[in-house]
Amino acid sequence: MASNSTPIPLLTPYKMGRFNLSHRVVMPPMTRNRSYNNTPQPHAIEYYAQRATKGGFLISESASASDISQRSPNMPGIWTEDQKEAWKPIVDSVHSKGGIFFCQIWHPGRISDSRLNNWWFIWTNAAAPHDGACVEPTLRQLSTCELSHIVDDFRIAARNAIEAGFDGVEINSANSYIIEQFFNDQVNDRSDEYGGSIENRCRFALEVIGAIVNEIGGDRVGIKLGKKDSNSEALLTYLASQLTKLGVLYIHVFEPRDEPRNNCLQFIRRSFEGTLIASGGYNKNEGNVAISENCADLVSFGRLFLANPDLPKRFEVNGPLNKHDRSTFYKNDPIVGYTDYPSLQPEFA
Repeated sequence: MASNSTPIPLLTPYKMGRFNLSHRVVMPPMTRNRSYNNTPQPHAIEYYAQRATKGGFLISESASASDISQRSPNMPGIWTEDQKEAWKPIVDSVHSKGGIFFCQIWHPGRISDSRLNNWWFIWTNAAAPHDGACVEPTLRQLSTCELSHIVDDFRIAARNAIEAGFDGVEINSANSYIIEQFFNDQVNDRSDEYGGSIENRCRFALEVIGAIVNEIGGDRVGIKLGKKDSNSEALLTYLASQLTKLGVLYIHVFEPRDEPRNNCLQFIRRSFEGTLIASGGYNKNEGNVAISENCADLVSFGRLFLANPDLPKRFEVNGPLNKHDRSTFYKNDPIVGYTDYPSLQPEFA
């Protein structure tokens, strides 16, 4: 809490379901590409511990739901026993600081990297030319049977996350990945029960979330959403009402930076009874406004948290902010651009 008499909205306590948060500054999922061979590494212990606070809420970088759901090299997974075991000391490091830690789970769908996946669900490859040159894979629609396999992958990944010690899971349904591909009427051209109407385009997402809720409980489940649809207000309003019925803990909303702040938060707020997290390039002042005007309950800060491991403290004392170095965001180095951002100097801390 700030030393003056006026509380800073971002630093006020909040009860998110069973979790008592001491402040509303959330660390969101950020791909870091440092999980060699899709296995979380020991250097992640320090990275997450640096950013954990007592009563603070952190969400892990995206973890693949299966060996056929990979987008780029060195992203972590949560589908094997070895991966689950590798996550445990990382989770413990956050809990030792008093933090609450959720695992984001994802599946990139049609933008999977076929060189990593050889994914028969999405890709069908033309015969390779005789000169050995690469041929771009072609896309096909998933069958309903294949969709049920992916739903089960998500369910098992969520169970693995809880067994690894995570407090819950967030399902990535934004960023043009598989679930948003079903939402988006500019992408989804299916003519069966998964295409056409808003209800049909939301069906796959609700099957995934429903399976996970049945596995681990709705009070441990969040979902991240974007706005890629020609009628995003109607789609997100319907989806939010269905997520309320499922008892989902929170919705994490990514707002495009080129649109007015809190635009889509307002109609989601009217239809969703759980916690609402705002995301999308917020600064401290914008975050305080979102909280004070009840547009959101929590605000996530990506690049600011990446470059400032003690971000809540900096907000509290109005300390200077480190500048992020974009060139090292996805560097494979275990230290550079990862754990080497400095904390506050003693005169501020």
